[in-house]
Amino acid sequence: MSVKKVVATVVVVVVFVFSFLAYEQVAKLAPFYKQLTQPRVSLEKNLQPKKQLDAYYVGSQKCKKCHEEKFSQWSHSRHPKMIQEIRKDSNVVVADFSKLPKDADFTLKDAVYTIGGKFKQRYMIPAEINGTKDYRLGNYQWNVQTGKWQHFKPWKYWYKDAYPHDNMEFPTSKTCDGCHFTGYMAKEKRVEPGIACEACHGPGSEHVADPESKVFLASLADPVRQNEVCLQCHMRNRDYRLKKHTIRELYGDARDYPLGYEPGKALADYKLPAPFLPGHETKEFYANGMGKKNRTQGNEYVHSMMAKHGITCINCHNPHTLEPTAQHNSGNALCMKCHSFGSLIGPHQKSLEAHTHHKASSKGSLCVECHMPKVGRHTGKSPLTVRSHMFGFVTPAQTLAYGMPKETNACFACHKDKSMKALQADLEKWGMVDWDKRHFWKEKK
Repeated sequence: MSVKKVVATVVVVVVFVFSFLAYEQVAKLAPFYKQLTQPRVSLEKNLQPKKQLDAYYVGSQKCKKCHEEKFSQWSHSRHPKMIQEIRKDSNVVVADFSKLPKDADFTLKDAVYTIGGKFKQRYMIPAEINGTKDYRLGNYQWNVQTGKWQHFKPWKYWYKDAYPHDNMEFPTSKTCDGCHFTGYMAKEKRVEPGIACEACHGPGSEHVADPESKVFLASLADPVRQNEVCLQCHMRNRDYRLKKHTIRELYGDARDYPLGYEPGKALADYKLPAPFLPGHETKEFYANGMGKKNRTQGNEYVHSMMAKHGITCINCHNPHTLEPTAQHNSGNALCMKCHSFGSLIGPHQKSLEAHTHHKASSKGSLCVECHMPKVGRHTGKSPLTVRSHMFGFVTPAQTLAYGMPKETNACFACHKDKSMKALQADLEKWGMVDWDKRHFWKEKK
């Protein structure tokens, strides 16, 4: 064979290989192409369909007739179970009331609704507050993770200066109901317990009367605006009115939800994110922005590279089933829908073991364990179960430099027998060290 033919053959093979690899990556990203290349839409623009502007909330049973499959998926998720009526089904109570402390200011007979039940459960009791019929919370909550009752003082949150330090005077209408009752955030009416269809799609009366009259579909919106449907509740916030008023001026009326917001409206006009300045630790966030508590997914996510590249909540989570969850994730399969070994968007190594330096079958080779470590708690007395949504890998050196507990570090979570300095040394042997560590991170044990 001539030299020219050999060279030509090599060129053809090389072109074929690179074309195949390029095709594999393009094929993975193709379904997201339209989403990732959408031009940005103003944060102030109302994206609701015009006819929906005059619609009112009708409840999920109206949706079931035409959307039976999605209704079924949703009804088996946790969303409709965030608020449940005890008298309709006593099994919704997960606490052991036989062990309720003697100084509790309520009994099971007093409670009408449960709030939550997966990690913790609180109880809503009818009350008249400032001459208005409302609900208040019991002074104890059940910690599902520890199986114990623990004292509960809701005013210890950011609105501690806006309400009396008394459970009897702390209304759920101003604090819990906006996110947990469908319709209450927008209209201050408890249309339906839990997070139902209209909590994400907006009021549906016009759509029910005429199916051609559309409701808001977040999946068709600009990625940033798409995420707002989730961020209305899954982002720690402050009352929007604090832009012009002090917390004392809002005494008795401070809201823990974006009052007046409906899906499709500009969330930026209704919600102030909980304050965070990079490098400064707060009661809610570590200095690198990772959350200390639950419900900080949005706060973390908006600073992540995933969000900056246009990836959205529903690219990873089914909006009706909510899968995958922190407790029931799909292993690495979800991440590898977009990522490929040796690809442009990584991992750049040729195999899982080369990327993680752990056995492929081990916990150390699960994407979420390193890129979504457990850093937050559902209560101060709960174990770490809330996974970070920043997606960046935090080294032991960074964990210490930011003043984070070593238990939040992905490496230490498994290797508790090693010092943080030793764990950092392992990373450096693997070549996982950057210029910041080389010159600026302080050496700590």
